[in-house]
Amino acid sequence: MTTLGKKRWIIPDCELPEPGEGVLKGHESVIVVNDNDFDAVIKVTLFFTDKPCKEGITWNVKAKSVRCFRMNNASDMSGYNVPYNEQYAMKLESDGNVVVQYGRLDNRQINLAYYTTLGYGE
Repeated sequence: MTTLGKKRWIIPDCELPEPGEGVLKGHESVIVVNDNDFDAVIKVTLFFTDKPCKEGITWNVKAKSVRCFRMNNASDMSGYNVPYNEQYAMKLESDGNVVVQYGRLDNRQINLAYYTTLGYGE
């Protein structure tokens, strides 16, 4: 049986909003589903407009499970602090097929927005 997903993913439109003052805090997250019979190791690279890319971020997702990674949580980003309000893109390279969903809660305006999208996978 073939596992679901792809090994390489691009999320082109990332921008970590500041947490804000509301009850719901602004954030970004990437949700990874691992349908494999083995733990997935995912290498993450961040691409910026006017500075070098950030490599060395590694995620682990247990076999047959889902995990949410928050960009505003340095421990989820291998100790890296993603800058607020700065456009960047994200590449994920997994050793097994996974499914990737991106979400952002943006509360910089009173009528906050939450949206999700699948990345581009191949």
